[in-house]
Amino acid sequence: MKPLDILEVLPRSLWVTTCNSGSCNGCDIEVVATLGPRYDIERFGMKLVGTPRHADVMIVTGPVTRFMREKVKRIYSQMPDPKVVIVVGNCGCSGDVFYKSYNLVGPVDNIIPVDVYVHGCAPRPEAIIEGVTKAVLKLESLRKKEPVSNVVETVGEPVAGEVAL
Repeated sequence: MKPLDILEVLPRSLWVTTCNSGSCNGCDIEVVATLGPRYDIERFGMKLVGTPRHADVMIVTGPVTRFMREKVKRIYSQMPDPKVVIVVGNCGCSGDVFYKSYNLVGPVDNIIPVDVYVHGCAPRPEAIIEGVTKAVLKLESLRKKEPVSNVVETVGEPVAGEVAL
């Protein structure tokens, strides 16, 4: 099934909140471009909401800095179940070039559970949309209380210089 077919059968709107945990804003610009008029993902039912208390999906960009660790945990804990976390960008997935920085506490999966990784620096909106479709499938499985594998979905290929964990 193609990603757009999945989005066309979306049973209900997907409400999304974003969290910048220390990124350079490159990934944030691509997330906004995904929501903008050119890609217009709202036509499929994905809506950006201002509070995590109403969100089904959390999009995290950037590596987690020491300052943002507790804030990321708090935002995640405020979301109602079932919930899905998407990490956008190489920095959030692995720390990338900032991996050994003194002020990082690690990639996002060191802080909260991650369901979908979207690689790239910065990933294109098409990759973000593909990541959202994988998140929709996981979220629907969680809503139907079907057994869900713990396999984490990955979109895109890590860049050649990415640090292996």
